Amino acid sequence: MATDSLSPTPGSSTRGPDQEGLEQQNSRLQKEQAENQAQRETDQHYQRSQDRFRTVFENSPLGQKIIDPNLKILQANQALATMLGLGNADQVVGRRILEFSHPDHLADWTKLQQRLWAHKEPSFVLETCLVRPDGSTFWCRVTSVLFPDDGGELGYTTLEDITERKQLEAGHKRLYDAQETILQLAAHDLKSPLYNIEMVVDILRDNPSVRGIAPPSAQQDVQELLTLIEAACKKANTLLKDVLFLGQLESTRSERHRTNLGTFLEESLVVFRVTAREKKIDLILECPPEPVYADIHAEKFGRILDNLLSNAFKFTPAGGKIRVTLRQHEGRTRLTVHDTGLGIPQHLQPHVFEKFTSASRPGLYGDTTTGLGLFITKQIVELHEGQIWLESKENEGTTFFIDLA
Repeated sequence: MATDSLSPTPGSSTRGPDQEGLEQQNSRLQKEQAENQAQRETDQHYQRSQDRFRTVFENSPLGQKIIDPNLKILQANQALATMLGLGNADQVVGRRILEFSHPDHLADWTKLQQRLWAHKEPSFVLETCLVRPDGSTFWCRVTSVLFPDDGGELGYTTLEDITERKQLEAGHKRLYDAQETILQLAAHDLKSPLYNIEMVVDILRDNPSVRGIAPPSAQQDVQELLTLIEAACKKANTLLKDVLFLGQLESTRSERHRTNLGTFLEESLVVFRVTAREKKIDLILECPPEPVYADIHAEKFGRILDNLLSNAFKFTPAGGKIRVTLRQHEGRTRLTVHDTGLGIPQHLQPHVFEKFTSASRPGLYGDTTTGLGLFITKQIVELHEGQIWLESKENEGTTFFIDLA
């Protein structure tokens, strides 16, 4: 008997269109469930993140606010409201921070606005003064960061009250200014008596009739005493000049000019070449063939060279060398003054740049020092946005390094 070719063989199974449709539908449902689960986890993670942020934002002891590009406050915490002398955060929201700015510091907020939204800087920090509704003022440190929001950008800002620090700084400045004023007045008023003493010494030394007042046996003693008085006056005058120069240096920011340093050094060394010949010291200047320029205040920068070379001559014996080198180093201008003198003992090196330093020593030729020279040198270098340091080894010499931007 013939069999039907369409009949299924034993053990085989058939899948109709209905079964395939069910399987596809089930697959879609499983995919949707997985996507929904992933979305729920994402939403939960986002909610937890929001809750953490809200907790930190609302309970921070620092003032917190979110501002738009027009500096309008969109959100604020209670600490900011308290800082501004308001009852609650709702009284801050909707207002512009400019409403609380001290009139003298409105430009601070314009700068913040430009730096964040115009220049797209990721963060900006400033110190400014704000005014409360009752008229009282306070200083704050403002830290702002830019973050994206619905296609735009908002600013997240933290305000820290630094009024106490500012008051301490102002008090210290008043004390410092008073001390400097007294010191400057004393230094200025002492110049005239010192001049008179020097004049009397010259009269005693040069006028035979005056010298004759002392008996012949005491003439030598008189001359020695006059020499001691001259030396004391010279040291006092040097100290007074340093003190007066330091006062001018710390109270003013002088204008700088673009200067060819090679030419400047060559001209500055003219006087020192005379000293070098007298002391039989080899003074060498090394500059690159191409010009090296820097923005300097010529008079003050010249004082750097005067102080460093004077020190080098004080401690370098006859037959020694002093080498002044100018070069470019890793994108900066480097000036070095090297001598083959006595060197500086290791225990004194950390103190050489201190005011009235304990590291001061008499030179080989009896030269005295005020203890201000290298302190002044460091101040001038820093006024030029530079750095200064030294390397020294006893009985081998000293090298001072100056790097300028």
